[in-house]
Amino acid sequence: MTPLVLALTFAPGQPPAADWQMAESPYLKNIKQVTSNFVRAGEGYFSPDGKQVIYQAEESDAGNPFYQIFVQDLATGNRRRISPGVGRTTCAYFRPDGKRVIFASSHEDPDAKKHQIAEFVQREQDKKNNVRRRYAWDFDPFMKIYEANPDGTDLKCLTPDSKVYTAEGSYSADGKKLVYSAGTAGNVQLFTMNADGTGAKQLTNVANCYNGGPFFSPDATKVVFRADRKEKDRLQLFVINADGTGEKALTSDDKWVYWAPYWYKDGKHIIYTAADHSNELARPNYDLYWMNVETGKTTRITHAPGQDVLPVFSPDYTKVMWTTSRDGRSPTQLYIADFTPPKE
Repeated sequence: MTPLVLALTFAPGQPPAADWQMAESPYLKNIKQVTSNFVRAGEGYFSPDGKQVIYQAEESDAGNPFYQIFVQDLATGNRRRISPGVGRTTCAYFRPDGKRVIFASSHEDPDAKKHQIAEFVQREQDKKNNVRRRYAWDFDPFMKIYEANPDGTDLKCLTPDSKVYTAEGSYSADGKKLVYSAGTAGNVQLFTMNADGTGAKQLTNVANCYNGGPFFSPDATKVVFRADRKEKDRLQLFVINADGTGEKALTSDDKWVYWAPYWYKDGKHIIYTAADHSNELARPNYDLYWMNVETGKTTRITHAPGQDVLPVFSPDYTKVMWTTSRDGRSPTQLYIADFTPPKE
């Protein structure tokens, strides 16, 4: 998740459906919807064997307006909520051996249920007043990183001593390390730690900004992430060595927002989300892009009328999964497609 406005509406100048589908076809084939019957769903990641996905979603009848974590079998569509069901959750991820998962949760907040009630009240007021709230990510100080079995049992907090927002975790390919974000609103930094929660080390040290959404490269030597170094919420992409050295900006256009970078298997390319924010009167439409991190060359992947965000690859890198409304009117859900990398 990230502190920026997500567009769900048709963006001016979008080509007719046949044209945008044709524009996507060199890269995406056999597009299929994965989740359904949720108020909203997204930010999904594959299990190591590619047979399951873990994601966050809001259920319509659960009495909680905030995301909870689900694991779903791709072959059958059967799913199970694995988070406690109270408070906020985000950023779930499978351990590379498939035996454990991690996610961030605020369920231990003593006022968690009060926050849920307040959110429902606010939504009713917004509906009556015909108000559409700007999306804003709450850096909840009760948010901590937990690990559990893939069915939700044996829940254990990995960051029990944290007094600040601690989330957005993911594993290194060998499962020995985690990279994550921690801090207060306006000052969130990247950290690494051992998979058991010990040995935390700070990775970034640029004050008064947000650094988040980190992922290790396939060989675990680098970390790609997003940060709003120049202007609040105006995210750009960065890469840094796993020891905290050699930080490099991958984007620099402050009229655009770039986020949700994810590595391709060669460690030389990433897939990510971006949108033009230069026109303050127009709603930006987010799409998926491909980048060579060595040359900076980019290719646009999606062209749908709705937002396309948070892309990730399957373990064999033949498929991409992302969060999208596709038509710009429907609630966001997870979709999967066969992926062909752009030719360079």
